[in-house]
Amino acid sequence: MLPYAGFFILAATSLLSAVLVITRRNPVHSVIWLIVTLFSVGGIYLMLQAEFLFAVQVILYVGGIMVLFLFVVMLVNLDVAVKRAQFRRKWQVALLTAIILAGELAYALLRGRAAFPLAAARPATAALGNTQAVALSLYQDYMLPVEIASVLLLVAMVGAVIMAKKELD
Repeated sequence: MLPYAGFFILAATSLLSAVLVITRRNPVHSVIWLIVTLFSVGGIYLMLQAEFLFAVQVILYVGGIMVLFLFVVMLVNLDVAVKRAQFRRKWQVALLTAIILAGELAYALLRGRAAFPLAAARPATAALGNTQAVALSLYQDYMLPVEIASVLLLVAMVGAVIMAKKELD
């Protein structure tokens, strides 16, 4: 009974803090609530005995990326950013996105597990640790998607550098 209570507490904390991320007007408060959300998800990973994912979640996302977000948000001149009208009247795009997501959710609920068939899980051997199992799965079964994701991230980084350089000139 205790694991269920822990899961429900972490899940409720994660959902509540995720809602607070998108409803807070102050960006610093939103970043802090996002940190709470990421810690809650990390706790869920730990309860599922996915220690590697927990460590990555806490060290990489909470420890690194969120601190970077917090510094960026604190250094950006928010008065100028609020006055820009670049994203103010894009409710049509938001409505279209919401309709598409609602359609996908309805499709998944109506079709059940048959809508999204998953590959059969391989039995984990006792000799392999959690980190080894993740590494073998990533670099044997999912080598192509990992490489595609790495190329996309590289292109995004190069694009961000080019865009930032053009703004400075």
